[in-house]
Amino acid sequence: MLSGLENVSEKGFWVMGNAQGLQKLVSLTITSCRGVTDVSLEAMGKGCANLRQMCLRRCCFISDDGLVAFAKSAGSLESLQLEECNRITQSGTIGVLSNCSLKSLTVVKCMGIKDISSEVPLSCCNSLKSLSLQHVDLSGLCGITDAGLLPLLESCEAGLVKVNLSGCLNITDKVVLALTRLHGGTLELLNLDGCRRITDASLMAIAESCVFLSDLDVSRSAVTDSGVAALSRAEQLNLQVLSFSGSPDTRASLFLDSHGSRF
Repeated sequence: MLSGLENVSEKGFWVMGNAQGLQKLVSLTITSCRGVTDVSLEAMGKGCANLRQMCLRRCCFISDDGLVAFAKSAGSLESLQLEECNRITQSGTIGVLSNCSLKSLTVVKCMGIKDISSEVPLSCCNSLKSLSLQHVDLSGLCGITDAGLLPLLESCEAGLVKVNLSGCLNITDKVVLALTRLHGGTLELLNLDGCRRITDASLMAIAESCVFLSDLDVSRSAVTDSGVAALSRAEQLNLQVLSFSGSPDTRASLFLDSHGSRF
């Protein structure tokens, strides 16, 4: 883990990669390091042949070009987490998915991620044949709407297990209905905290389709007692954690024992 290295420049991180001394490194987290640029990130990708987990937080000089170059170089990469990297857009994330076999992609509070405008077409990902992600974290992406998220859900051939959409202010029940229809048989965690346009319709769909869901957060949403009651009537309810704090129209309480039974 490298954090807050204010005096390490682009050259320092570039040398880290080109010195070829990180061949055995499998996990790397870089936070608030201004020397991490597109050039130095690509060099680290080339120098870390066995890197499997990469986390970049508040790296303000990384753009789509650097991220894609890194993905091409880091052939063993399985997990990528991006947090508050605001120069990263859809172009970069699509480029990453096209050039490596990720099992987990996390994108948190990256303000450059928005629905793709029809006026700004992106080149097709010819090498991307299928999307096998199981864990998707898009928390804090307030620019994402149903139009941008629905195609992602539909393209995931493997069933999603953990989905975090907290803070995605503009998504609606359409996303949850699609999620339960496509991935209800595998979903174990769903976080919709702060999704203010999510209503009881989502809870009803969850109660009907998500038999393995153990952790659900619908805090600060538009759900009411009716939605919570729908959960309590579910024939197969496996919930262990249920959060709906800050939902002004919800007054009912739902209690679960250690086996997920209602009482």
